[in-house]
Parts: sequence; C-alpha cells; structure tokens
Amino acid sequence: MAFIKAPTDILFKKAGEGIGGIVKNLAGGFINKTMSRLMGSGISTDSRIVNARAKWSGRADEKDWRVRLTVPQGSPLENFFFENNELLAPLRDARGFHWPLTPTMMIQHLANYNAMEQTHSNYPHHSYTSSRVDQMNIVGEFPVQNQQDAKYQIAVVHFLRSATKMFFGADDEYGLKGSPPPILHLSGYGDHMFNKVPVVINTFNVEQRAGIDYISTKQSSVYKEQTHDFEPGDTSQTWAPTLSLVSVMVSPIYSRESVRDFSLGKFVRGELNGKGSNEVGFI
Repeated sequence: MAFIKAPTDILFKKAGEGIGGIVKNLAGGFINKTMSRLMGSGISTDSRIVNARAKWSGRADEKDWRVRLTVPQGSPLENFFFENNELLAPLRDARGFHWPLTPTMMIQHLANYNAMEQTHSNYPHHSYTSSRVDQMNIVGEFPVQNQQDAKYQIAVVHFLRSATKMFFGADDEYGLKGSPPPILHLSGYGDHMFNKVPVVINTFNVEQRAGIDYISTKQSSVYKEQTHDFEPGDTSQTWAPTLSLVSVMVSPIYSRESVRDFSLGKFVRGELNGKGSNEVGFI
C-alpha cells in the first residue's frame, strides 16, 4: 500500500468533497495506517472515530474484588502468622490469600419460624424465632505454572492448616495461648457483597489430583536472629500440583458488641457493609 507524504497541517475535505472525512492526526508525516485501511475499505472516516484511541486499563486504581480470606488489619495475628515466617511469605503483603480463579460460592440465608398447631384448624400459625446466615462454601481451582505459583499454593494450604487450630502448646510468645482458632475477614466482589465479613473456618479440603504434573519449590526453614534473615543453605523442598481444587467452608461470626450496634435501617441502606478501618461487614 502506498503512503501519501504530506505536512501535518493538511486537512482533507469532508466526505463527498474529497477523501471521506477530516484527518488531523498525521504521524511522522504519513497518513495513519488505520485511516488508510478505512478509506480503502470505503468505511466512514469521521474525525470523532479516527481520533479515538483504545488503551489498556490497569488494576492499580481499582478495588480488588477477588474472593479472599485475610487476617484483620492491625490484629496481633499479623505478626503471629507472617513475622519471620518465610513459608507464609507469599501471603504477607495481602495478609492472607485469594482464589486465583473465580470460585463457586454457596450462600444460604435463613429465617426460622415455629409452626404453632391450632386445634380444629387447617393451617398452623407461624411464630418467628430467629434469622441467620448459614455456612458458606467456597470452591475454586488453584492453577500452578511456575515455582512462584507453587510457593503460593503451598503457603495457602499451610495457612488453612494453621487457621483451623487453636493456640495450644508450650510457645506463648504472642500471649494467645488458649485462644480458639482465629477469626478472619472474608472479602470479594466489592463493597456490597462481601467486605470484611468476620468468619471462622469450619472445614477445608484440598484435592491433590492424580495424573497431573507437580512443580518443585524450596522454602528456607531456619530464621537466623543474628542476621534477621533466612539462612540460604537451610532449605526444604515441597511439590505442588499444577492444578488443585481448594474448598473452604466458613461461618459468619459477630461479637455481641457488634450485634448490639446493628441497625436494620442502616443495613437496608447499605451502610453496614464493612467500609472503614474498624467496621465489620454484615451480610
């Protein structure tokens, strides 16, 4: 295709009087290639269309809407899980983990009524007793394509193992001995779906599939107080499946203090969705 050399201030006449539209943006003294193809195809070259430019939009300026389980910000659990712990280092910045692929979620809300049977009546009277959100099951695949993904998958499994155990044993460095398993925050899909919903993990399952490849990765296992770092020579090796299924069943759990401050009016208006540093999300 031949290009027409012209100065950048040349204006072509409108369609019907010249070459179909006004061209203002000439790059390097040549007519824009896209413009040439449009004219050669007989497609309208309205300047409003020609001047439009497509661009990629990054995620840096958007809220992370992926489904994730995290340690509450400012909680002493941050140091307990992530301080001087290279095994959970892939989860440190986010204070937890997310499902890399969109998971399946099963959510059930219940309103309980007692049926009061009446003598010589065709229909019982119902008496309301309580409402609750039942256990939520989150099921998603974890693909692993390289060693960094393998480290992340291994860290997720170890985090779930740790988060389903109470603080028991001889070590009481953080003053948590005797405490039940930790309360985490469930977030995902934006402010008015799940945002800092306090949950406890009831069960979790990891499917280690047969017939697929496994990727090897190494983690430093010994932390040196003298250097405040992990010793490069002290490493352990772990294998992660290239595809696994991770399912976690959680239950929303609210303190008496937070329930005391609950307002149905605010809930209906979406004002109890967990926005703010010290608030929890009601669902």
